[in-house]
Amino acid sequence: MLFVKSWQFFPVPFHKMSDLEDSFTPQLTADGSFTFTSQEFGESFHSHYGAKQESFLKFVVPTQLATVAHKPSLRLLDVCYGLGYNTAAALQTIWSVNPNCDVEVMGLELNPSIPRAAIAHHLFDNWDYKYTEILTKLAFEQQVQTACLEAQLLIGDARNSITLILQSGFQADAIFLDPFSPPQCPQLWTMEFIKQLSLCLQADGLLATYSCAAAVRTALLAAGLIIGSTPPVGRRSPGTVAAHPQGVNNASVPPLSESEKEHLLTRAAIPYRDPQLSDPAEIILMRRQQEQQASSLESTSRWRKRWL
Repeated sequence: MLFVKSWQFFPVPFHKMSDLEDSFTPQLTADGSFTFTSQEFGESFHSHYGAKQESFLKFVVPTQLATVAHKPSLRLLDVCYGLGYNTAAALQTIWSVNPNCDVEVMGLELNPSIPRAAIAHHLFDNWDYKYTEILTKLAFEQQVQTACLEAQLLIGDARNSITLILQSGFQADAIFLDPFSPPQCPQLWTMEFIKQLSLCLQADGLLATYSCAAAVRTALLAAGLIIGSTPPVGRRSPGTVAAHPQGVNNASVPPLSESEKEHLLTRAAIPYRDPQLSDPAEIILMRRQQEQQASSLESTSRWRKRWL
């Protein structure tokens, strides 16, 4: 792995843990695990269904990590690392199957205080988690290297970080796409950003996201991937799994239903665009809204009335 020095890393002494604890308030979810709410984006990091279960069922299971863990090595790209739950669930799953699997992790995160606050609040204690020391080092030092793990947390705008990852030649067996919702964080759901992610996905790899938004699925298709739905977790809507058409895992991607296919023919499927991977959220949202207003595609309300 190419380790890249993060230009926005400001070490926080451990004696200032109390400051991190004050920044975020843990909220209990139904499976006994805790999550935070982002004041910046106005959304919780997880649903009330269960933060821990979401990481396994929305990301680890769809990317089939328990099945591919027999490989001697695996690479993971965790987009929007957040509290660290998705990476934690992945490591737990892989090493429970194959303790000798060499794992490489690239995590992308905008706010370094979030994973540090998760450690400060001891949120992994109720997981009975074996690897909290690894997550602690990753949160505070942003690099971890052990006998079976090389991990790095890149702090900053993921649109910049993904360029560094592409330049390093990193190819992921599994990509977790877990930003806040498209209306709140459109920057990481655009055609251009998802195209970059597809270039980081190795031929037999799988990408998983909790979103089934038509605009997101359109972007995945435009990036040359095939897509299918994953079972709903904590809500009625499914998630999405994506793969390269020529990959051995393409047969495991379930076909979309007829209603889902028709949803991709409505104005809701007009994607978010960010040509230079640098526009602010309001510009990206306005650009899409203007494109929708000028579109002759069927309205989403008509589609919904027909199917629901």
